[in-house]
Order: sequence, then C-alpha cells, then structure tokens
Amino acid sequence: MEQRQLHCLFGILTLAAIFAGDAGCSAHSQGGAAMALQVSSTDFSSGGTISKQFTCDGGDISPALIWNEPPAGTQSFSLIADDPDAPAGTWVHWVVFDLPGSTRSLPQNVEKKEQLESGARQGRNDFGKIGYGGPCPPRGSLHRYFFKVYALDVKLNLKAGATKQDVERAQQGHVLAQGEYMGRYGR
Repeated sequence: MEQRQLHCLFGILTLAAIFAGDAGCSAHSQGGAAMALQVSSTDFSSGGTISKQFTCDGGDISPALIWNEPPAGTQSFSLIADDPDAPAGTWVHWVVFDLPGSTRSLPQNVEKKEQLESGARQGRNDFGKIGYGGPCPPRGSLHRYFFKVYALDVKLNLKAGATKQDVERAQQGHVLAQGEYMGRYGR
C-alpha cells in the first residue's frame, strides 16, 4: 500500500477503536474522558435566546430537552442546569437525578416536585426550591445557561432536595457520557 493509503487506514482504525471501546469497559474505568451525548431542545436554538416563558419574567417553566442514545450500561441520567455568569458565582437553576436509563427526553414544564412519576428525583436549586427555577439575571446583562446531561452507570439513590454538589460528588467516576446545551437570556 502507498503511504497515503496506510495513513488513511490507520486513521480509520484509530477512530474505530475509539468508538468501539473495550467491550464491558466504560470510559471512566479506562481513565479516559466520557463519551459525548448530543443534547438539544425544541424550545430554543443552541446558543440562542431562551424565550421569556422559561424565565422568571414569564411562566418560569422548564424547556423540553432531548438527548441521543447513551452508551451501553447506562443505568440512569442526571441533569444540572446552571448559569456561570451570575455575579455571585455559578447559579444553579435545576438538578434532576436518577432519571431511568431508558429516558431520552424531558418534556416542557416538568412539575416542581421532589419525585417525578418516572422515579427520578429533583434537587434544590439556588433559589432554595425544588425543581426548575428559570433564568432571572440582573438587569443589563446577558447570561449563558447550560443544561448538562450525564449518562451514569449507577443510580445515585440520593434523597430529593440534593444539591448540585451532592450530585456531582455521587456521580464522580460513574459518568459514561455527557453533553450540554446552552441558551442565553438577558433583561
């Protein structure tokens, strides 16, 4: 084979090895980075403006979120939505965990209660409440809001009302894949 063909073949084999992985081993157990989940929403475009209905200036309802098929071995999902541009530091808007591994989306306007019908639990946001608390930045500033979804190889089994820090600590070493979706809002 020519050198160019060998180079292409090597590249293809490398990509195949990355995507195939070692059967039965997850990214975290190999010390590598977690795979990527593709997260999206039908309610706002990636990097676009979040509609007022999803903020404290409107209905303060959660947007719909959708993600792709996770890696084999996914037992549950967690979701953390936060604003790194808040004046006092990163502000947590939503914490959900123990979403069943078969889940591929969250509907618009998830109820603000400790436990959802699916068995998932919601944590406490930085407004001191359970469930989603929409963007509510100070006047005059445009903030970024990240909706981060994690595919986990365990159920976290934390109590409802757990904080972002509780969830991050519990899922450490158990993330098989992760993805995020970002929207902006300013007043």
